[in-house]
Amino acid sequence: MIATSIAVVLMFLLSYFIGTFPSAIMVAKSKGLDIMHVGSGNPGTSNIARAMGWKYGAAVLIMDVGKGSIATVIGIFVSDRGLGYLCGAAAILGHMFPLQRKFKGGKGVATGAGIIFVMQFFVMLLLLVMWFVMLKLTKKASIGSIVLLPLLPVFLAVAGSPAWEIWTTIGLGVIIEIRHTANIKRLLSGSEPPLGGVVP
Repeated sequence: MIATSIAVVLMFLLSYFIGTFPSAIMVAKSKGLDIMHVGSGNPGTSNIARAMGWKYGAAVLIMDVGKGSIATVIGIFVSDRGLGYLCGAAAILGHMFPLQRKFKGGKGVATGAGIIFVMQFFVMLLLLVMWFVMLKLTKKASIGSIVLLPLLPVFLAVAGSPAWEIWTTIGLGVIIEIRHTANIKRLLSGSEPPLGGVVP
């Protein structure tokens, strides 16, 4: 029992530090930019895309999705789907609150998507298509993220997923939505910047 608990803690910590991998910061530095002092200052896909263009934004998106997917796969490999979600959640926390950058990180959408790609591939594909459609229509990535997050547990319920998995995704969604508080305020005030550079 003690050995199992220690293993879970170690997997959680490993996944947390996977989540802290500075995807956006590294991509920005490759072009001499400090993304923490550009645009919104958020080290994520949207800010990179606005500052550098959609190709660089796509690179960050893929890496951030990868963080969530890798952590989730590690959890499943070591134990089961429950640990997979726990490790994925740890990666989200690492992405949002990286210890080595004074807990100033991204908002967790892409890393969270990485979890769902592993756990519910076809549901995630559907959400991804819907997100791109909303991005095309509104030119604002945050709208798709904010609107689609609550739909994930609904889709899982329709697909017949177990209650614990539905509640887990609700919890993850709440954390990510809270990180979008500033975006919601800007959307309501009409000051949220467009993301035209991400739409080729």
